[in-house]
Amino acid sequence: MGANSDHNNGSDEQQRRSEIYTYEAPWHIYAMNWSVRRDKNYRLAIASLLEQYPNRVEIVQLDDSNGEIRSDPMLSFEHPYPPTKVSFIPDKECQKPDLLATSSDFLRIWRIFDDDECGDDEVVTNGGIGSGSRRVEMKSVLNNNRNSEFCGPVTSFDWNETEPKRIGTSSIDTTCTIWDIERETVDTQLIAHDKEVYDIAWCGVGVFASVSADGSVRVFDLRDKEHSTIIYESSEPDTPLVRLGWNKQDPRYMATIIMDSAKVVVLDIRFPTQPVVELQRHQASVNAIAWAPHSSCHICTAGDDSQALIWDLSSMGQPVEGGLDPILAYTAGAEIEQLQWSSSQSDWVAIAFASKLQILRV
Repeated sequence: MGANSDHNNGSDEQQRRSEIYTYEAPWHIYAMNWSVRRDKNYRLAIASLLEQYPNRVEIVQLDDSNGEIRSDPMLSFEHPYPPTKVSFIPDKECQKPDLLATSSDFLRIWRIFDDDECGDDEVVTNGGIGSGSRRVEMKSVLNNNRNSEFCGPVTSFDWNETEPKRIGTSSIDTTCTIWDIERETVDTQLIAHDKEVYDIAWCGVGVFASVSADGSVRVFDLRDKEHSTIIYESSEPDTPLVRLGWNKQDPRYMATIIMDSAKVVVLDIRFPTQPVVELQRHQASVNAIAWAPHSSCHICTAGDDSQALIWDLSSMGQPVEGGLDPILAYTAGAEIEQLQWSSSQSDWVAIAFASKLQILRV
């Protein structure tokens, strides 16, 4: 993963072909994520960024035999507004229905019906269509503000891996909402920040963190809803924090992005307020971060400099002269807006830039 995507010559192009696969969508891609199920390797969802009400979501999959990523037209569907995030249910062992969540004006849950999905016990639905027909059906629209025709758009959400019936959403109305998607009801709604909440991340069953336009990272424990802990506040006033990644392998660490900033701030929640390290090798705004799903000390970052960088943070906390350098760098064909590290295939990272999706072996 240390080459330019437009570089090609002879033998190493052959080698690289098995390291990088590209899919070109008919529109600009924004939201994107990997499937988690073990029977759906190399499957992703991508969503459009169109300045109009109808947008699109596609389910795409790499055909390993010929190296092509293909969209399945049967599993493509229209979506209201551009989704701010898409995510598959964290169900590696295929114990639950094949669900996809999306956020825009509301949180929506979709069910994917695919011929060969494992553990698909019942496929009789509202439409009464039996098994064998591939399609996506909307299961629920989760709206906690039924008394008003206006809604606070959902900026992001996180699916609880420990308890997959729980999804936490963040909204521009300053709240975080915890949904029980099986009962389609709100467990909890908290005023989380003083300004818009831009991202949310779980750590275990009942603890989550959020970042906001108020410049703070706050941690909440659902056993004590009245209080939150401020882990970090950006040093300059009015500098929103826009993304949050919580290290699943070592929950002492989280990372956040400051709006329009080229640095990534890594935090140790045992020592609030002071970053444990700042990653400063991007040349333009950072847009996305993803911790490695299989290693506690690796993180990937991507941004408007068209670069995806992988960092080894094992020396974190020890001063490094001149700052830390990434161990791998990949240059894409345009600004990278989205990045996801596959939790079920941990040697694959996906990036989205302009209308292209690329999956990279790391």
